[in-house]
Amino acid sequence: MSTVPREAGTNPRGLGFVVDLANLSTAEPDFDADRFRSLLVDHGAPQRILDAADDDLPQIRDATRAVVDVLRSEDVDEAAGRLNGLLELHPARPRLVKLPGRAWSMHLDTPEHFERSEWLCATAAFALGLWLGERGSAAWGSCAAADCERFFVDAGRRTPQRFCSTRCATRVRVAHHRRRIVDEHDP
Repeated sequence: MSTVPREAGTNPRGLGFVVDLANLSTAEPDFDADRFRSLLVDHGAPQRILDAADDDLPQIRDATRAVVDVLRSEDVDEAAGRLNGLLELHPARPRLVKLPGRAWSMHLDTPEHFERSEWLCATAAFALGLWLGERGSAAWGSCAAADCERFFVDAGRRTPQRFCSTRCATRVRVAHHRRRIVDEHDP
């Protein structure tokens, strides 16, 4: 389940992949090659990325942890610094791509000889960097529900998002309401 809104008119610029990967890493730090490949397929990763050997899984996990560190950055300057660091280490090669049935969008080209961990860092840093630049803030976060560690991208226009889903938000509101009712009835 992606925690990036898909309403009409929103264009999260590939952030669904970034957030879903971070959520996979948080839930399963030692995720296996099949889980990673499934995530890549779900998000339409280029065939060259899918065809790459799976012997780079330790580097993929390390790269994912670097992305999680960015998503945990609440301060915009810290987030920008982390993103610039990733882009310096893993330069992005953007190009416009038109996928069937969709408008033109920016994607990253994979060089002839590449490592998937580098592609992952470049993709994540590029997507998050575009989002930070457009929003002017680190418009992402981790769920405020005490028992949830999922990340989300805040695509809202008004109040900053606090929860990864309406389910978590409702659960917290209901628990708060029930505590308030109990407190009012207990002298």
